[in-house]
Amino acid sequence: MADADALRDVGASGRPSSEPPPPGPGSATPADDPAVMTLVDHLSELRWRLFKSLLAIAVAGALGFVVSGEVVAILAAPIPGDEPLFFTGLGDAFAIRLKIAFVIGVILAMPVLLYQGWAFIAPGLTAAERRAARPWIPLALFFFALGVSIAYIVLPFAASFLLGFTTPDLQPLITAGSYFEFVTTMFLAFGLVMEFPIVLYGLSRVGIATSARLAASRRYVILAIAIFAAVVTPGGDLVSPLTLGITMFVLFELTVFVIKRTGK
Repeated sequence: MADADALRDVGASGRPSSEPPPPGPGSATPADDPAVMTLVDHLSELRWRLFKSLLAIAVAGALGFVVSGEVVAILAAPIPGDEPLFFTGLGDAFAIRLKIAFVIGVILAMPVLLYQGWAFIAPGLTAAERRAARPWIPLALFFFALGVSIAYIVLPFAASFLLGFTTPDLQPLITAGSYFEFVTTMFLAFGLVMEFPIVLYGLSRVGIATSARLAASRRYVILAIAIFAAVVTPGGDLVSPLTLGITMFVLFELTVFVIKRTGK
C-alpha cells in the first residue's frame, strides 16, 4: 500500500512531489530578471553618469568663461592697493581664465553632479534607505554652497593676514597665477570639505558609525579636524584653517545630534 502511494506521489514526471516544479516558459530566474544588473551594466551606467556630469561641467564652465573677466575683478578686490596682478607667461592669462571657468562650472553643475550620483546609487538601496537618504541630497548642495560662501568671506581676511608681514625690505609682487591658484584651491577645498556630514550620516545608516561612537571619539575628531584644516587650506595663514576647522566642528556636532535623533 505504501509503495502504491509513493508511486502516485512520484507521478508521471518521474520526480517526487516534494521537489519544486521546474520553471516554466513564463517564469523568470534571477539571472533573467531585468531588474538585476550585471557588472558590465553597472560599469556602463557609471560611464553614462560620468559623461553627463562632465557635460554639465563643460556647459557651466563655458558660461563661466564668458563671465570670468568679471570674476577676476571680484576675486582680485581683496588685494590692498590699486596695483594690477601680473603674469609672466604668454598663455598665463588664458590659463587663469580657464581655471576660473572650471571652478565656476563645478559650482554651477553641482546640482547635476549630486543628482547623477544619487541616480547611480539609489537602485541599490532599499525603499527605507532611499527615504532616509533623499533629504540629504539638497542638504549636500547647501553644504557645498556654504563652503564656497565661507571661502569668499574668509578670502579678504586671509589676504590681509598674509600681506601684513610685508616690510620695507619685503614688498609683494603678486603674480596672477599664484594668486588664483590660491583662490581656486581655497574655494574648492571649502566646498568639498563641507560634504563630510553627508559621509558621516551615510556611515551611520549602514551601521559603521553611531552617535555614541562618534561622541566618544570627539577628542580625536577635533585633532583630525585641526590637522586636516591646516593641510587642506592653501596660503599658510591662520584665518583660513581656523574658520574651516570651527565650521567643520559645528557641522560634526550637528551631525552627531541628527544621527542620535534617528536612533543610531
